[in-house]
Amino acid sequence: MKTAIILHGKPSKNGYLNPKRSSQSNSHWLPWIQQQLIVKGILAQTPELPEPYEPIYEKWSSVFEQFKIDGETMLIGHSRGAGFLVRWLSENKIKVGKVALVAPSLNPFKEERKLEFFNFKIDKSLVKRTKGLTVFFSTDDEEKILETVQLIKSQLKGSKFEKFTNKGHFTFGDMKTEEFPELRDFLLS
Repeated sequence: MKTAIILHGKPSKNGYLNPKRSSQSNSHWLPWIQQQLIVKGILAQTPELPEPYEPIYEKWSSVFEQFKIDGETMLIGHSRGAGFLVRWLSENKIKVGKVALVAPSLNPFKEERKLEFFNFKIDKSLVKRTKGLTVFFSTDDEEKILETVQLIKSQLKGSKFEKFTNKGHFTFGDMKTEEFPELRDFLLS
């Protein structure tokens, strides 16, 4: 059975704990892409990751690894969720389906790099264990995201890149829509 796991990013603590806002796993384009996959017969999950405003890799892994992950599993990550996928795939040598990294965050050249979350070496062969890895980025995103995109370009040969100029960090506020047809088309092609 084809499945998909869609991972959200790192919100601010105040935003995350605001009871008037949607949960992180139900924000931006995540519910839309989940529904697009479900109607095509793909069981798609959007887990809520623990304390995402202060992410700890081991805690995120414990939630992520509750799902069956194999060659029929698509992996989609936004921001820190995409960075998490790069680390997890680097450290776990299994085959997976398509991988989409949306505005990936690894903070490669910033102070935050010292955090345990980023303490890993990218496996340069990980793209070979996927059915295709595409990075979605926008030139009007933050510098740290554009630096991560350059790091991925240099480390993960065989990756594809979808460049935009007006989607910011791929949040509802930047995109002004919950729909993300380019991502859907990549995943379903």
